[in-house]
Amino acid sequence: MEPNLHSPQRHLIELGMAHADLDALIDHAADASPMDELMMRRLKKRRLALKDAMARLREQLAPDEPA
Repeated sequence: MEPNLHSPQRHLIELGMAHADLDALIDHAADASPMDELMMRRLKKRRLALKDAMARLREQLAPDEPA
């Protein structure tokens, strides 16, 4: 049986990995001096967008209310 490379579960995992990578990058950039505020805002905005996309995908996979 071949795994589905385009499944929502796989997409959720990939989003989670990208979110974790951004977390690490933001932590590393915060320790650097001088800190580039514009870059930090952009990274944090992208991290939030990934978090929102993960929440929407989780909601599609397991809706709160029965159909």
